Amino acid sequence: MALAIVHSRALTGIHAASVTVEVDLAAGLPGFTVVGLPEAAVKEAKDRVRAAIHNSGFEFPAKRITVNLAPADLPKEGGRFDLPIALGILAANGQVPATHLRDCEFLGELALDGTLRPVRGALAAALAAGQAGHALLLPAASAPEATLAGCTPVFAATSLAQVTAHLRDLERLDPCPPYAAEALAAGYPDLAEVRGQEGAKRALEVAAAGGHHILFLGPPGTGKTMLASRLPGILPPPAREESLEIAAIHSTREHGFDPASWGRRPFRSPHHSASSVALVGGGSQPKPGEISLAHHGVLFLDELPEFPRQVLEVLREPLETGEIHISRAGRQAQFPARFQLVAAMNPCPCGHLGDPRHHCRCTPAQVAQYRARLSGPLLDRIDIQMEVPALPVEALHGQAPASAESSATVRERVMRSRARQLARQGKANALLGPEEISAHCQPDAAGQKLLDAALARLGLSARAYHRILKLARTIADLAQAESIHGAHVAEAIQYRRLDRAAAA
Repeated sequence: MALAIVHSRALTGIHAASVTVEVDLAAGLPGFTVVGLPEAAVKEAKDRVRAAIHNSGFEFPAKRITVNLAPADLPKEGGRFDLPIALGILAANGQVPATHLRDCEFLGELALDGTLRPVRGALAAALAAGQAGHALLLPAASAPEATLAGCTPVFAATSLAQVTAHLRDLERLDPCPPYAAEALAAGYPDLAEVRGQEGAKRALEVAAAGGHHILFLGPPGTGKTMLASRLPGILPPPAREESLEIAAIHSTREHGFDPASWGRRPFRSPHHSASSVALVGGGSQPKPGEISLAHHGVLFLDELPEFPRQVLEVLREPLETGEIHISRAGRQAQFPARFQLVAAMNPCPCGHLGDPRHHCRCTPAQVAQYRARLSGPLLDRIDIQMEVPALPVEALHGQAPASAESSATVRERVMRSRARQLARQGKANALLGPEEISAHCQPDAAGQKLLDAALARLGLSARAYHRILKLARTIADLAQAESIHGAHVAEAIQYRRLDRAAAA
């Protein structure tokens, strides 16, 4: 036959869009043309495919070859179309039967000797192929990631020759067994390693229980980074659907997703020199940024005021909605970004304001200017603003005290609290909307009186008011209390450290 059709997938953001590879062989002067909005790496496929076909023992047809990648308005990038193009040429030339091409999708970059190299987005392709009712054949290095989908047969091959032997029924490939993925409860840094800072540990537990964002404020070396790195270890393990979303996002990265990290919540810590595109995603072909790579995990921003203000302001939308919308001249993309923000900052430019062991050299104007780098709307979206004071020298002596709680102990309390929230409203407290706050977060008379007084004295916004209510609901859930009492509201107000400092 002079025309062959092969099914494949293009990676668009974190999704795998269907691509039909149409190969036509016509009489005339030999030539090789690829159309369908290919970028440079796709155009160069003709040289890789020609060499791979020759070196795999097949005849490259001396005809006019036209390859169309449909739909034509979808940009195609990378070497993932090498294998379907090669198979299309062989099928159109009658060297490979086309019967097995109908219900299977193919991905893979070809080396000049016909070896298959891994591709990005294998998991996303497997999920999409399963929805379309197709099997998936791809390089062996990408197969373990693809089998995590569990919704379609996955075939792994190491070379073009092995793929053609499968299609010609000479040596059929067996479907890959599902990857034996298990949730990893161990491997996180232990909270017991953090000396002192009981108040900050309590705030971290409250943040984990309700999914609240948290800001640590304190001098250098007080344990802010240590506390932040322990948050994933006290969070509840992700559900299978959450693990699939995490894996699908990370599979779009250059090195793909490591199946050995299945069941771990991501912890992302970009440097303060990161651009807004690196943080939220973007580019001419929009790709997920750090906030999407931290989806269902933790995003840690150390030295928060050192980030450019315009970079921090782009966090407003994802902090509220859990997703980011990116618009470019020719492309629009939407990426999930339901992360938990942990930020850390010094109290002043020199870092020693309030530190009894060091003298602060900053003037009040310098301190105000330093803190003004964080806008009020951004701080409003951070539920917990906790001070982390300098530790006395005695707290660093000897072994850690036996009374120090491990991450496993704290995680048990967090999971009990989260279970109460899911049973009551089906989501974490931090995700409650206005109507749900009215239904589930109303304090008793003493708590309401205290909250009204704080609202008047601290000049809190309506957003901060609602966030205090959600925070108080989490504190009550940790105490296994059905209603919100004054003590729960008081603790929630105490966590608004910067609001109280501004009022003072």
